[in-house]
Amino acid sequence: MQKTLLAAALSLALAATANQAGARPAAQNANEAATARHYAALIAGSEPKTAELTMFFTQMPKGGDLHHHYSGAIYAETYVDFLDKQGYCVNKQTYKIETDKALVEAERAKPAKERNCLGTADVYADDFTYRELLQRWSSKDFYNHGALQAPPDRQFFQTFGYFGPVSNANFHEGLVEIKERAIRENVAYIETMFKMSPFVVNKDFDAQAWQNARDDKAFEAQMRAWMGQLEQDQKFNGAIADFVKKIDEAAAGIDDERFTMRYQTYVLRLLNPSQVFSSMLAGFKAAKQGSKIVGVNIVGQESQMVSMRDYTLHMKMFRFLKSVYPDVKVALHAGELALGDVPPEDLQYHIDEAVNLAGADRIGHGIDLAHETNIVAIMQRMREKDIPVEINLTSNAFINGVKGENHPVTLYRKYGVPYVISTDDAGVTRHNLAGEYVLFASRYKPNYAELKQASYNSIRYSFLDAAGKARLKKQLDVRFAKFEAEIAGLGKAAVKH
Repeated sequence: MQKTLLAAALSLALAATANQAGARPAAQNANEAATARHYAALIAGSEPKTAELTMFFTQMPKGGDLHHHYSGAIYAETYVDFLDKQGYCVNKQTYKIETDKALVEAERAKPAKERNCLGTADVYADDFTYRELLQRWSSKDFYNHGALQAPPDRQFFQTFGYFGPVSNANFHEGLVEIKERAIRENVAYIETMFKMSPFVVNKDFDAQAWQNARDDKAFEAQMRAWMGQLEQDQKFNGAIADFVKKIDEAAAGIDDERFTMRYQTYVLRLLNPSQVFSSMLAGFKAAKQGSKIVGVNIVGQESQMVSMRDYTLHMKMFRFLKSVYPDVKVALHAGELALGDVPPEDLQYHIDEAVNLAGADRIGHGIDLAHETNIVAIMQRMREKDIPVEINLTSNAFINGVKGENHPVTLYRKYGVPYVISTDDAGVTRHNLAGEYVLFASRYKPNYAELKQASYNSIRYSFLDAAGKARLKKQLDVRFAKFEAEIAGLGKAAVKH
């Protein structure tokens, strides 16, 4: 089977390359060839030239970023700026944000040296507090300071609890920052997981869901019955309409001729079944309304008890709602687990169920692949159904310790599974998309054609409509022609030593 998959993948790649080459001017083909040679020299040998690779990938058009969390993409420094905008302060002892207006006013009335809760200017004036805050609110200094600290996964997921109060406002300002950084980095499209869709609590549904967990017919009947009730619930539908309106308001003016952004709504897998299902239904209904919401996802640490307990239940919810809303796209965090995170048997089915039970259109992370019982069939289905995996190298290394040859990107590539390169939470782990390409190139040494294809994949596998994809692909063609001409010229102008 391996040879069959590899042969098919290589045949498709060669055919695509030949078709593109035949349709372009000879000078453009020569520039592409020169760029490929230049890049090959950068990754040659046992120590790739990472500084030059950084220069190369900062300039290279990177299409889009498809696995992107809004709140985790904004750097902690920006969240400090948001403190005063929302009238909050940060506790010097706990580094938690205080939102009580009376407390904040009382602290502001004190002399600066006596304040225990600091606003934006106070944080910047207190270097010790500022540095400690950055270490709590992100991964800054994690590997080079001597303080006692939480394990990496806990450190990562705890950051959201610190900056949560300021990340839940100033949405437009946050989106503008993300857009401007993307443009400077030659990224034209971002599909961000923006906001959690609204939910309802129903304790009777919770009890029945756990009872019906193994009875598919009973569980589907239960979901269908409550869905019918929720669709008649004016308060629930009003919350969805308000949710869509807030996203549209935040997104106003973000798209222009240089940059496009679309939004995934998400559900939190750490909640009870009624909350997850109603939030999922709200997400599907919001995406169906059109606007700029293009898909639904599920988030939350996958190794936590509730996530593991209800994983299959959640996949069955997605399967049911996909049958009701077949046109709504779904990207799922699945298999963001490593050996030791959970008992070995719990590494054996998450990607499988996301693909074959929930009907995911894209898989996020997928790093427990090598442990999955159904691994060969999973990869064959992902390849045949054109289901890509979103590769997040920095995130996987920091949270789960999965990197180098232990990362299953080696398997996905070997067996012809499509993939995209993405960032996950660049503000928390303090990196960018160019850095992800540097890691990918220096570790795995793909050729230039494969790298270029990865950039195009981020448009091909986006949840944009056909017209949006065609527009961005045409732009990417122009941007790559310009980039390759510049790299070819750089090679001629380089001083040889």
